[in-house]
This record gives sequence, C-alpha cells and structure tokens, in this order.
Amino acid sequence: MTSNAVLDEAYQRLHSKGPEFGGDEEGNHGLTNHGPMAVEVMVRRGLDVDVHSWLDHYIDRLTELPGTTQRITAHNWRAALGDPRRIGDWTAYFTQRIAERPWRQVLATWWPRLLPGIVAGSTHGVIRVSHAVRALRAADQDRVAAAELGYGLAFWAARWRTLPGVTTPAGVLPARAALAAVPRLTEQSGFIAHRLNRLAELPGWLAALVALRPAASPGDVPARLADLVQAAVLGYLSYGQASPVLLVHTATAPNAVRHVLPVLPPSMWVPSLAAVWYASAAITAAYAPAQPATVSVPLVGSDPAAEVLDRAAQHGDEHVIKFVDTALDVFDHTGDPGVLSAALHATRLIESP
Repeated sequence: MTSNAVLDEAYQRLHSKGPEFGGDEEGNHGLTNHGPMAVEVMVRRGLDVDVHSWLDHYIDRLTELPGTTQRITAHNWRAALGDPRRIGDWTAYFTQRIAERPWRQVLATWWPRLLPGIVAGSTHGVIRVSHAVRALRAADQDRVAAAELGYGLAFWAARWRTLPGVTTPAGVLPARAALAAVPRLTEQSGFIAHRLNRLAELPGWLAALVALRPAASPGDVPARLADLVQAAVLGYLSYGQASPVLLVHTATAPNAVRHVLPVLPPSMWVPSLAAVWYASAAITAAYAPAQPATVSVPLVGSDPAAEVLDRAAQHGDEHVIKFVDTALDVFDHTGDPGVLSAALHATRLIESP
C-alpha cells in the first residue's frame, strides 16, 4: 500500500468524526481532534508507527460529526462565521465547494476571509488546513486529501474569532526579541477563550504587537515566518513547562502558514505573517510565564535529528508529533541543534498516551 493510500484511508476513517470532543451543547470548547494532523505527519515523515493501530486507540475518544441545521450559502455565510454550533453546516458547505471547484481556488477565496480569525480553535483551524495542503502539494489531485482541506476550513470557520488590539507590525525587533518582549497575563487561568478576552486590558499588549519588524514586501515573508517559527521552537525550552501542550502552538501555527504560502497569491503573504504573529503572541501572553526557565536538554547519538524522530514515534502523543515535525523543519533549514533540544524537551514535558 502506498503512503498516499494509507493517508487517504486514515482521512476517511476520521471524516465521520467531529473536529472537537468533550465540549457541551452550547458549543463551548472541548478538545481538538488532532487525528488528521498527526497521521499526515506520520505518513510524510515515515514515522515508525502503524497508522491504523494508532488510530484504533485514538479514534475511540472522538465524537460523531454533528449534523446540519441550516444551509450555509454565498449570501448568509457571515452570520454563521464563528458559530461552533454550525460545524455540521460548515462541513457540508465546504464539502460541496471542494467537490465543485479546484481546491486552490477555494483556499484562495476563503483564506483572506478566515485569516482575521486565525486563533480559531487555539489555532488548530489553520494548522489542520496546512497539513491538508501539504498532503495536496504531494498529490494535487487526491480527492480525499481535498475533502480533508474542506474539513479543516470548516473547523476554522466555525471557531473563527478575532483578537483584541490587532494592529500592523511596524517595529524593529526580530522575531525572537519580539516574542520575548510580549507581556504575560498576570491571571493565567481558565480556558483559552477566557484568557484571550483579557488581552485587551493587558498593559503593553498593543506595543508588543507593533514591535515586530514587518515584511517590506511579499518576498520577505518566507524568511520572516521561518524566523518566527525558529524563535517559538527555541522559546519552548524556556517556557514550555508552564503549559506544555498549549505552548507548542506558538511554533506550529506560524509553521502551518509557512507551508501554505506557496499555494497562495503573494498579495496574501504579508497579512498572513501579521495574523499568525498576533496568534503566536496571544498564546505566549496567555500561557507563558513571566520569567523564563533555564533548561538544558543534551542531544544524543550521531544523528540527533533521527533520534528526535524516533522519540516522537515512540512517544505517540499527537502534540509531540506535530511539534517535532515543526522543529525538524527548522533544523533542516538552519541546522540549529537548539531546536532539536526543544523537541526532546516536549517529549519529556508532555505525557505519553
């Protein structure tokens, strides 16, 4: 069986399930279904994991995809944006759009509409979309992967929400310094939605968003995004212990955008960088401690990158798998061993399933 066939079968098993589980009937946050994202990494990276055996254990915790309530159309979609109770309606809408039109066209239409709400589902909307895009970049005509893109867009649309105080970056700080300078909430309690609501009153929040050095042109965006991903992965060494699961998304969200850029019109690149910077800064403010920790995680073996990948496979947690994937992307680009140490740190902090 080819890797594409394995991934398609995994997607098909997951497409009867909802994007979240453990929430309530009013649409309040549950836990995110990471299955589609994790299996894409397993297949693409060639992890020593039996994908379907992993799914056998994972899928039991998931709930069925909610049914439809009211049809979403080109005329009423704005009213349904950000309503998690409409996830079934959004899934039906995007399933039809993807079936009728080329997936790149659907993505280009909806990306700018969804971008202001990039923090949707703790950034899992854009992350799930990105993993589907990576599968499609490897197999452009894969109908099952295209359907998965529709599921990702539906989740993003249903959980869409904006952040307070968003403004255009116009500073001089490189990504690592800008991320370190983000102020932290004093009261770090409650679900992510509660924390994000407090950002509007956080002293220094607006100034921190402005402080990042902007991209002067679309051509600058890939390097700026790569810098942000590297900064967030390295930052995990200093603050990951405060919230090991949530803080991985400071890195995986910008890495998700980085992988979607090649299939987007260049006119969307600069706003994409700005939006995901806000999201990474927001999660940092909401979950990272005010004082960084000093952590040393030595690498082992003659091929530490392969060792990290093996650790992820052995660990089996979906967050570890995604974070290691992101760290390896940075390592492949920079050769920075610190990102591999951060990846190993995640395998220690996050409980194995």
